[in-house]
Amino acid sequence: MAASILRSARAVAMSVYVVRAFVQMRDALLANATILKRLAEIDRKLVTHDVILRDVYEKLRPLLAPPPSLPRRSLGFHAHLGKP
Repeated sequence: MAASILRSARAVAMSVYVVRAFVQMRDALLANATILKRLAEIDRKLVTHDVILRDVYEKLRPLLAPPPSLPRRSLGFHAHLGKP
């Protein structure tokens, strides 16, 4: 705006400088918005993957536990006293 009023070389240079600064700010804001959108997509995917992995873990947990010990039969001759 100063260039249209003052019509000097310095005023024109400053006007161009201000316009370039606003263009850079716009580009930075667009890049920031793109990054925030991508982060939101990644967050949604992570939440979905977290739920799926938790489900897989819950289904695999019984397989990770040691098998229950079964009563062992003893080998050999055993005399049962008092029983026929």
